[in-house]
Amino acid sequence: EMLERLVAARLETAEDYLELLDPTAATTSRRPYPFFLAAPLDEPPAMLGDVAGWQVEWKWDGVRAQLVRRGGETALWTRGEELVGPQFPEVVAAAESFPDGTVLDGELLVVRAGRQLGFNMLSKRLHRKAPTRRDIAELPVAFLAYDLLESDGVDLRDEPLGQRRRQLETLAALRGWPVFEPPPVGEPLPSPARDSEPFLLSPVLAPTDWAAVTSARATARDRGVEGVMLKRQDGPYGVARTRGEWWKWKIDPLEIDAVLIGAVAGHGRRAGLHTDYTFGVWDDGRLVKIANAYSGLTDEELTEVDRIIRMTTLEKKGPWRGVTPSLVMQLAFERVAESTRHASGVAVRFPRIVRWRKDKSPAEAGTLADLRALVAPVEPLPPLPRPITPPGDRQTRLWGEDE
Repeated sequence: EMLERLVAARLETAEDYLELLDPTAATTSRRPYPFFLAAPLDEPPAMLGDVAGWQVEWKWDGVRAQLVRRGGETALWTRGEELVGPQFPEVVAAAESFPDGTVLDGELLVVRAGRQLGFNMLSKRLHRKAPTRRDIAELPVAFLAYDLLESDGVDLRDEPLGQRRRQLETLAALRGWPVFEPPPVGEPLPSPARDSEPFLLSPVLAPTDWAAVTSARATARDRGVEGVMLKRQDGPYGVARTRGEWWKWKIDPLEIDAVLIGAVAGHGRRAGLHTDYTFGVWDDGRLVKIANAYSGLTDEELTEVDRIIRMTTLEKKGPWRGVTPSLVMQLAFERVAESTRHASGVAVRFPRIVRWRKDKSPAEAGTLADLRALVAPVEPLPPLPRPITPPGDRQTRLWGEDE
């Protein structure tokens, strides 16, 4: 138990240390429980046994979070132990009516008119510490609940997942949370969607066999999700990453061959070696930056690449070195989206190095057109509701005439 609290602890003040030593602190403070993490599934799912023993869910492309309601206060924590309530006041306000001793595990998503918007839209809200009414109206954030960790002050983590799910569904029904089914791009919504729902229930899929799970996973990218989650029905809510209880079976990554155009030195054991790389692809005869990546090479390759970087340096800007294009790496990433923040006009999600393409020259690397061909399809944003709250409501309208 103490180990769990040490893992979850955020120790910044003397009061933090006192709470850590207090055996009742876990249920009297606004702190989250240690997040339970899934391990990547690298083998056929049939190796897990009967599909009936597993709860199958979508793997969402949002921000993992716990909502903690205790002592008349609400706290919204990310998996990185960051408080983000100020960024998402619509979620915090909607939780004010929750009974004390409620802790939900779930995902923060931008959902408008029944459709999930991309992670880049959520990122805009995440970086706005004091969102305006226009921000909230244009990019409404919902907490998508998929687990109930505490109810009426009772820690439920040792209860089987199936039991926790039934209690979560009961709570969702009492509070009128709709189940959020992510439709593939281009398909109509399954039912008319209400706007700006601050709480949603994550659906549980009902596959009859592993072939059905495989078929569902094949639709993930079109639905804007990252794959499927497999959670043992009779398992407790554990600590950190415990192999065998929760698995994430992500969609196969997208890939492109890119040219190394710059680097900075790494940190820790990589200090002194240039291991954080900048990559580009061809566009109209020149290389344009598309990503930074640093994982995927062996220690021997890192040393060799560092030597080449030092030999081919063309310019230095602070810690960054621009180099003569000579190395090609195969990059993998989850998604490509249009972006106004990048000179290339696109952004890749979770880029990492797959292998060093020593068999390719820079001239044989991919192009910006190749990358744009992989951009995830995006439907036009649905129109904004006006007003968000009825005329005459005592609350301030979220979408005002003066905005």
